[in-house]
Amino acid sequence: MIDFSILFEDGEALVIDKPAGLPLDQPRAGGPSLEDHVDALRFGFQREPVPVHRLDRDTSGCLLLARNPKALKRFSAAFEARQVGKVYLGIVAGDVEGEAGTIELALSKISSAEKGWRMIPAKKGKPAVTHWKVMTRLATLEGQPLTLVEFRPETGRTHQIRIHALAGLGKALLGDPVYGDGKGAARTMLHASALTIAREGKEPIEAFSPLPLDFSALGFSDAAEAASEDQVD
Repeated sequence: MIDFSILFEDGEALVIDKPAGLPLDQPRAGGPSLEDHVDALRFGFQREPVPVHRLDRDTSGCLLLARNPKALKRFSAAFEARQVGKVYLGIVAGDVEGEAGTIELALSKISSAEKGWRMIPAKKGKPAVTHWKVMTRLATLEGQPLTLVEFRPETGRTHQIRIHALAGLGKALLGDPVYGDGKGAARTMLHASALTIAREGKEPIEAFSPLPLDFSALGFSDAAEAASEDQVD
């Protein structure tokens, strides 16, 4: 049983620090998933908490769960209306050109027998907007340049940050087996570092997840993360 770090908790919301490698849904081939743990995450409440949004299997960090149907409806509406502050940190495999910007590339899903499904930029796809800023530039012992980038997605399309990194910045996330070569890390190096939601008549939900150990092992420090937290909307 995983001992989840609780980043925020009250009567209607729970934000956990999801570990990398844990899918939200039961895999077709079997194996552990968040579904195995929702009963333990009730913490005395009658209902099991329900994830409000999605994080990929490899993505670590802030995951919001609703503790009742009314809260789930409100939080889902906030995500749909782009009223949720989301901050991600990703390690890009290469030296990113520029210091900051906005990527506006509509996305569409394609699939093939050879490569399976993936997202691609498409004029007739769903609108997708991601703001980005370089936090730190480093190089590995082998000399490979790495860039820690802060991503602030306005929309929440599937694989949005991963495909926007490749198509918008020209570099895939380190370790990404779908949009990159899958090398350099044991997983796609993307971390949901902060999440905020304003609530009428209540204190806002504010959650911050510390930088994972596999980010630190590559030389990136909590200093970049702290700077990111200070600017959460």
